[in-house]
Amino acid sequence: MKHWTVEQIRSTKGNEKLPCVTVTDYVTARLADQAGFPLLLVGDSLGMTTLGFSTTLPVTLEMMLHHTAAAARGVNTALLIADMPFNSYQASPDDALYNAARFLQEAKADGVKIEGGAFRAPLVQRMTQNGIPVLGHIGLTPQSINQLGGYKVQGKTAAAYAQLLDDARALEQAGAFAIVVECVPPDLAQEITQTLTIPVIGIGAGPACDGQVLVFHDLIGFSDTQPAKFVKTYANTSELVQHALRAYRDDVLKGAYPAPEHTYKPANINLKP
Repeated sequence: MKHWTVEQIRSTKGNEKLPCVTVTDYVTARLADQAGFPLLLVGDSLGMTTLGFSTTLPVTLEMMLHHTAAAARGVNTALLIADMPFNSYQASPDDALYNAARFLQEAKADGVKIEGGAFRAPLVQRMTQNGIPVLGHIGLTPQSINQLGGYKVQGKTAAAYAQLLDDARALEQAGAFAIVVECVPPDLAQEITQTLTIPVIGIGAGPACDGQVLVFHDLIGFSDTQPAKFVKTYANTSELVQHALRAYRDDVLKGAYPAPEHTYKPANINLKP
């Protein structure tokens, strides 16, 4: 049994902050797990950070199952949640339940994340009643980017503000164990956090949330695009890797690698008659 469970994640509410990071494969999951993160998310943002797409929309169910299974092999203690990608839960409740179960059964995730507010509550309830933990996601929902008209802050009008509060309450009542709130004004995120009894994990939602999540590649400086305003880059790993790659390339070009210390002893076998 893993150290971190859904119940333990819930119990952090009001007791300790909840750090979370997205992962994409065995290596990133192993590093994040060893760093002590209690909650890891295999985000469909891997479509952009790992697969080279411009949005999350081209990411398929089979892609997410593949990456989630790889990440699961690197996790020993953290709770691992998988994003359900676009078109894997929208068609029908039966399809959604079946696809969600595949993440637990085949990819060894501990639960799934789905985007959407109150209108997703019946689906969240059905999943949780069938033993599938659900992490909600409201505010800026990247799978709806075409409808939203871009990556914009949500909840800026009175009606949108009230709707997001209703969305958060509905997801909690439906059984979500926590909720991600993305790109909303900090006062709205604070009110949601104070209203709910489950953890609220912010991304671009200010400091009052119970926890925070960032994309792995953004925080280590691996992204090839300008990060969002809310991103803090903790290391310029890309520059370090480029330096190592160029040094290796140059050593090969000038014959400096492999050196004697990188070479096995001669066999000294004479096959001539």
